[in-house]
Amino acid sequence: MASNFTELAIDCADPAGLARFWCSVLDYEVRDEDAEEGVVTIGPPVTDGGADRPGPVPPVLTFARVPEGKSVKNRLHIDVSPSDREQGDEVLRLIGLGARRADVGQGDASWIVLTDPNTSNYQF
Repeated sequence: MASNFTELAIDCADPAGLARFWCSVLDYEVRDEDAEEGVVTIGPPVTDGGADRPGPVPPVLTFARVPEGKSVKNRLHIDVSPSDREQGDEVLRLIGLGARRADVGQGDASWIVLTDPNTSNYQF
């Protein structure tokens, strides 16, 4: 038996703002929010069938407020791929949501690097 990947925890300065952004990117919804603690968890919309749903279950993302700012290179990035449109159209949609283009030395690669509103890199 193996373990299941169920949650990705992300430290950030603005959990609610970052959760809204990623809900829009991934078509997720807020599952739990504790404003006092500064923690927001998002995941795919809940459907009938719950745990009996066939196939892999996407992990939830939990954003937690931390007092310190980012001081070193990100050791994690999230790769996303559009499911219902061309890459260029999805890049424009994500820029409209607050993402920004970033140059990390990718040159003429087929993927595009963007930063989210919390400046964490993710690739297309």
